[in-house]
Amino acid sequence: MDDSVNTEAVNDEPQREEVAPEQSGAVPAGAEVPAGEPAEAPAEVPATGDAHPDTVLAAERLADLQRLQAEYVNYKRRVDRDRAVVQERAVRDVLESVLPVLDDIQLAREHGDLEGGPFAAIADKLESTLGRYGLERYGAKGEVFDPQQHEALMHGEWPADDADLPADASATTVVTVFQPGYRAGEQVLRPARVMVADPD
Repeated sequence: MDDSVNTEAVNDEPQREEVAPEQSGAVPAGAEVPAGEPAEAPAEVPATGDAHPDTVLAAERLADLQRLQAEYVNYKRRVDRDRAVVQERAVRDVLESVLPVLDDIQLAREHGDLEGGPFAAIADKLESTLGRYGLERYGAKGEVFDPQQHEALMHGEWPADDADLPADASATTVVTVFQPGYRAGEQVLRPARVMVADPD
């Protein structure tokens, strides 16, 4: 019986190479993993895949263009909104600056100084022009007192001998107007300064 070893058969077996843990990326048993690091190295995911580099570059440029377009649309909307706010503020400032002139015109009209004079037509034209911008005078005797529209300077008793006051008033009512109020649209430029009274 031949006890010799067939060296050819041994040499034909594939040789297994030992891979060091450092080369495989695996963490040896018993070794500590630093905090914040994965236990195994993450596999690299190809960013481009099978796509052509020009296709990837075109997609990136398209995404940049869409982002810039969205930013421009938002910027344009913001500018348009701010322009409207600035325009309304400018109109309000101009209207507030002419309120003393309108007060003088109203006093002259109440005293009869404008009747039959040439200045009456100019005053009417000025008030109608300002009315195009939404300016409106308010505040009259008999109105129901509204703290958002009126400024009560005095609080008196109900004058029973005044026929202009409504007889069926059930709330605090304006009995005297010291200075009319003005508003532009829904915004109060100056509240009407009045005297109010409570019904009996």
